[in-house]
Amino acid sequence: MNHTYSMSFTSGTLLYRESVVTAEVHAQEENWETVRKKIVDGNLLQMRTANASARITCEVVSRLKLLTGEQLALLREGSYGEQVLLLWLAVCKRYRFIYDFAVQVLHEKFLRLDLTLSGEEYDIFFNRMAAWHAEVERVAPSTQAKQRQVVLKMLREADLLSADGQILPAICTPRLIAVIQADDPAHFALLPVSEYDIQRWNE
Repeated sequence: MNHTYSMSFTSGTLLYRESVVTAEVHAQEENWETVRKKIVDGNLLQMRTANASARITCEVVSRLKLLTGEQLALLREGSYGEQVLLLWLAVCKRYRFIYDFAVQVLHEKFLRLDLTLSGEEYDIFFNRMAAWHAEVERVAPSTQAKQRQVVLKMLREADLLSADGQILPAICTPRLIAVIQADDPAHFALLPVSEYDIQRWNE
């Protein structure tokens, strides 16, 4: 547990529309700083204020730049189901705290066929991490509640959690499997999928 968690993930949930727009601009510009400037200057995300545009663009770019070129191409051209799972992957790559929550809670519960995920289980994980990480312990209770709300909403937007809190199996297409496997097969554990499927995809 020698890594430090970034706990600044309350700027938005999956940011689907904003992410697809940003990925399309990146296909033309490639340089992320140029992408950020073009989006903010042109208000391509259609935000009400320049500050909001800058904040959300910065958040989206910080996530998408962690995806591989093949993952970005699929984000632009793929189905909605492929897109939202790639955005969940991007969030997990950006925020190690969410990555560990996905592996240690979401994935593990799915393997145990314990398919109910509640805010209470997020809090249990949070408290466990707070015992080891000062940056987690320093999070104010009001911020913790907001973070819990954001993470659970992300899962719902990614079609990994139902409205009533049931974990839903990830629907992984051959294209999605290929771009995750080529990146890092360990990322399959971010999803509610079986060990049999993971083993099969890695053969």
